[in-house]
Formats: sequence, structure tokens, C-alpha cells
Amino acid sequence: MGLKIIENFDTNFTLIPESKETLFNSLKNPEFLKQISQQLSYKGIAIEFTELIFQPVPYSTQTPKGMPAEFEEYYNSDEHIIINIPPNFMFKAKIFKPSRLCAIYRVIKPRS
Repeated sequence: MGLKIIENFDTNFTLIPESKETLFNSLKNPEFLKQISQQLSYKGIAIEFTELIFQPVPYSTQTPKGMPAEFEEYYNSDEHIIINIPPNFMFKAKIFKPSRLCAIYRVIKPRS
């Protein structure tokens, strides 16, 4: 069985305002931000949600990072992190399509 190459993948999606608000409130929750910060390799940093979300895409020659090309700049950035949005956040916001989303956070390093 060979691999199926996907040349085009539609990354467009629209969230209804109520779902978007519920999701963003979860992603901005101070306890959740603290949980993410604790998992980062350097301690004492804070993060903030950039309100940028995207649907992961299949890996291809056009999308080698598994994300839409317009978000790849955040992939190698020391000032940003990308997380998979927890499924329970998606369920709470009543988002079922797309089934997976990622969120981008800005890292706020403490001043020396």
C-alpha cells in the first residue's frame, strides 16, 4: 500500500462567535497559562495568547511543518510557542469541525 500524497488541503474554517468566545476564554484562563508556563524549559516566564489559531494540515512539500504556510514564521520563533488545543476545550466550545486546532502564544521573558 503506497502513501497518498495530498497536494491541496483546505485550511479554512469559521467559528461561530459563541464558540470562539468560549474557546478563547479557555485559552486565556490564568490557570491554563500557568500550566503551559510550567512546562517550558526556562522558569519564571509568562505567556499570552495571541488569538491566532490554525488547523494542522498534512505534511507536504508546501507545508513541511504541518501547518498553513502563513503560520510557519512562529514555528522557529523563540518568542512564540505553538500548542495543540486540548480536546476538552474544543468540546466545551462545541467545536467539532475541524477536529483539531492549534494555538499560538507569545513568550514574555522576564527582564534581567
